[in-house]
Amino acid sequence: MTTVGVPAGWPTSEEEARAVQDELRGRVVLDEPGPPPGTGHVTGVDVAYDDERDLVAAAAVVLDAATLEVVAESTAVGRVSFPYVPGLLAFRELPTVLAALAALPCPPGLVVCDGYGLAHPRRFGLASHLGVLTGLPAIGVAKNPFTFTYDEPAPARGSSTPLLAGTEEVGRALRTRDAVKPVFVSVGHRVSLSGALAHTLALTPAYRLPETTRHADSLCRTALKEATRGTAGAAAQPPTSRRTPAS
Repeated sequence: MTTVGVPAGWPTSEEEARAVQDELRGRVVLDEPGPPPGTGHVTGVDVAYDDERDLVAAAAVVLDAATLEVVAESTAVGRVSFPYVPGLLAFRELPTVLAALAALPCPPGLVVCDGYGLAHPRRFGLASHLGVLTGLPAIGVAKNPFTFTYDEPAPARGSSTPLLAGTEEVGRALRTRDAVKPVFVSVGHRVSLSGALAHTLALTPAYRLPETTRHADSLCRTALKEATRGTAGAAAQPPTSRRTPAS
């Protein structure tokens, strides 16, 4: 497990963070198809918080995209690096997520975030931010639509409908299980929307959420428990994985 400090020069105010978003948003690449689904590596990242101790744990879990078997995994724990502000949650998570990715013993390939990319109030969610900083192809697969609107997809797995900000399509509501609530897929960086949908379906053979997310969620919770073990009150305050709809 890697221990992470707050990077030098990391934004400390909403104004600074928004300025960084504005600068980096122009570097998002939207005209690449991305790697073919079912090939190479695909990596899930997720975080868990212990707000009482001001800690965040990140996990990165690499799967073989063809078999969905775990190839490698890593974790990082650090202090929360930014206050809670809707729309700026990437600044709370990225230092530990980047450290977890850097600790992997193999290339991560496509990165799947439990959150958003283009489907973000400022069109620059965690998947886009992470993709731009690392240069890796990245997508966001979220559990809820945030403030965006959509029509219910048809009941069959693979059905999808536009996720809309007014008339702008920022992603898709995708049914990954027959007659089960959809997930909300958006492009992060260097992947097309059709590619993001295909990857999401390839990663959901048995459950609503991608296998990448399921593995990373479990691992980051475990890492946080280990980091807080022996701390007074740890048993009374179990860590929780929080993903609010503005990452």
